[in-house]
Amino acid sequence: MRSADTTRVDSFTRFVADVEPKIRYALISSFGPDLARDLASEALAYAWEHWDRVATMENPGGYLYAVGRSIGRRLVKRKQIALPDSPANLPWVEPGLPKALASLTEQQRTVVALHDGYQWSLSEIALFLGLSKSSIQNHHRRGMKKLRKDLGVEDE
Repeated sequence: MRSADTTRVDSFTRFVADVEPKIRYALISSFGPDLARDLASEALAYAWEHWDRVATMENPGGYLYAVGRSIGRRLVKRKQIALPDSPANLPWVEPGLPKALASLTEQQRTVVALHDGYQWSLSEIALFLGLSKSSIQNHHRRGMKKLRKDLGVEDE
């Protein structure tokens, strides 16, 4: 027979394996890869401390993304993005992309990064962020329009 502690640990371990990459990927667009990893860890530590409540939430991954984002905002004064300021060592990256991404709102940048960078569907993003699919579509459409304009690739 399994103890309640073992069952709790097992359920949390399965949860972490599923949700940690999602939280980290969602945080990368605002805080960069290194800080996003730390923030995802902090959010999951919070989840462990409050597992009885978090485990019963309808969207625990989205909630923990918000926890990580709140911690990150307190730690960072200026926005960071996933790409380096000088992508010279990344020849496949448009040189103006970091600046163009930085000009997007946080929501637009997150949606564009998850959809176009990590190949999430708009429905998956909406579910994870706890927003309607139409809101996600609007953030994506506006973000891509601004990126195209800033990069000089507007459709006429």
